[in-house]
Amino acid sequence: MLDMYETPHALNDYLDRTFTCRCGRKHYAPLRTVQISKDALQVMPRVIREMGFQHPYLLCDKITYGIAGRQCMELLRESGIQADIHQLTHVGFDEATLGELLIHLPKDCDLMVAVGTGAINDMTRYFSFRMGRPFFTVATAAPMDGFASSIAALNVNDLKTTFEAQTPLAIFGDTEILKNAPYRMIAAGLGDLLGKFTCLCDWKLAQLITGEHLCEPILELVESCVQGVLRNADQAKARDPQVLGDIMNGLVLTGVAMSLYGNSRPASGCEHHMSHYWEMMFEQHHQRPVPHGIQVGIGTVLILKLAEALQKTVPDFDAARAATQNYDPAAWEREIREAYGPAAEGILVLEQQAQKNAPAGRLRRIDAMEINWGRIQALLAALPPSETVMALLRSLEAPCFPSEIGVDRAMLKRTFLYCKEVRARYTLLQLLWDLALLDPLSDEVMGTLPDQL
Repeated sequence: MLDMYETPHALNDYLDRTFTCRCGRKHYAPLRTVQISKDALQVMPRVIREMGFQHPYLLCDKITYGIAGRQCMELLRESGIQADIHQLTHVGFDEATLGELLIHLPKDCDLMVAVGTGAINDMTRYFSFRMGRPFFTVATAAPMDGFASSIAALNVNDLKTTFEAQTPLAIFGDTEILKNAPYRMIAAGLGDLLGKFTCLCDWKLAQLITGEHLCEPILELVESCVQGVLRNADQAKARDPQVLGDIMNGLVLTGVAMSLYGNSRPASGCEHHMSHYWEMMFEQHHQRPVPHGIQVGIGTVLILKLAEALQKTVPDFDAARAATQNYDPAAWEREIREAYGPAAEGILVLEQQAQKNAPAGRLRRIDAMEINWGRIQALLAALPPSETVMALLRSLEAPCFPSEIGVDRAMLKRTFLYCKEVRARYTLLQLLWDLALLDPLSDEVMGTLPDQL
C-alpha cells in the first residue's frame, strides 16, 4: 500500500494501486493501463498478451469499424492473436442490442473490446460484466468522461436506466484517430472537461459551508489537469493531436478520480445537474437530447454567469433567514411535481432522505456563509470567465446557450430553480437557494441570454 502522492502525478501512476491518504480514506482505481498517444493501438496486442488473454471479441458498429475496428483486427492477426469482431446492426443500445451481442459471442472469448465511444462502451461494459469477462476500450473519439466508469446507461423498456457494470482494464486513445473526430464530439469532450471548474468549486463550497469531506490530493489532481488543458484548448479547432490527446487524458483522469474517491464528487456538480434535468425532460417528451458533454458545456456557461452575478451582489443574510422561516414544504412539493412530471416521486423520496431543504440545516448553512463570505467570494473569483468558456466552445462551432439545444425559457427557469434536486449534493445552486437569491439572479442571467438564434 502506498501513500497518496502530495502533488499531481501522471495518470498511469494512479492505476491498480491502493493508496492511503491524508484525507483519512483509502483510494483505489481498478483500471490497469491507459495508452493515449500517436499509434497507441500498436500497443494493444502486447497488452493483451501481457495480461494473459488469447481470444478477444471486438464490438463496434459500421462507423467505428471503419475508424478503428478494421485496424485493430489487422494488428491482432499480425501478432498471431485469434480475435473475432462483430459489427452491431441494431444500435438502439437496448435489450435487442444485448441479444445481438449474445448471439454472436464466441465460446472461447476471454476478453471483450469496445471500439467506439459512449453507447458502445456502455453496452460492452454491461455485457462483459454480466458474462463474467473483462473488457478493454478503444476510443474513436473523446466526447465524455465515462471511459473509466463502472456503471452503464442502457435503454430498457424505452427508458434510459443506469446499471452496475465494470471498469475496463485498459483504455487506448490513438491521437491520429481522435484528431479526426467530428467537431461536435470534440466540443462535447471539452465541454465535459470545462465543467470540472464549476464542479470543483461546488466541492470546495460544500467543504467550507457544510463540512463535507474533501480530498485535497484528488481535487488538486483534477484541477491541475483541467487548468493544463485550458491553456491550449484554443488549438483544438486545428485538430492538434497533442491537444486532443490531452483532452482525452483529462477525461479519463477525471473518471479515475471518481474511482479513487468512490463517487462522482470530483467530476460532477451543478453543471451536470442541469444536464441531467434536461435529459429527463427530453426523454419525457420523446425527444433525443444533444450529447451529454454539449449540455454540460452550456450548463457550465450558465453556472459561471450565475457566479459572476453573485460576485456583484451583497447578500442579505437576515432576509435569507426570514425566507427560511417561511419555507412551505407542501408548496415546494407541488412545484416539484409540476417541474419533474413522472420523475417527481424519485425527487421527493430523495429529499425525504436528505432533508437538504429543511429549515434547521439551511439556517446553519446561512450562518456558515456569513462567517466565510470573503472566502466564498475568493472561490468564485478564481473561476474562469464565462466569456472564455463561451469562446472555446464557439471555436468548435458548439452551442453556448440553452435555446440552441431546444431548451425554451420556461424549461430554463425550471432548470435554474429545481435541477439542484436531482442529487443530494451541495452546490452553488443550493447556496443561492439558501440565500433566497436563486430566483432573482437566475432572472438576471436569463436577461442576458438570447431567446433563439
